[in-house]
Amino acid sequence: MPDPDLPALSKAQKRWSFGAAALFLVAVAFLGFALNTGIMRGFAIGWVGLQILGYVGALKFAKGDFAHPLFKSQVMLHIIALTLLIVSVTKATQ
Repeated sequence: MPDPDLPALSKAQKRWSFGAAALFLVAVAFLGFALNTGIMRGFAIGWVGLQILGYVGALKFAKGDFAHPLFKSQVMLHIIALTLLIVSVTKATQ
């Protein structure tokens, strides 16, 4: 049951918060894979740590607004990290 004192999130805020949550779950899944196999363990630990610090810091400066440009830049930064991970895995398996 939503708290009546909290305002409802806009569509943009819901979209950016879902994107951040999805990227975080991908990072945690990759962390589990990396800890199990030992492949790219440092990257996986660092990526999860950077996401936690980045999202918390961005939300602190944005005063809880998920559609703030600072929070959006954090999400885009981790999309770039995911792209680099996919490219490196693709190159390694060729």
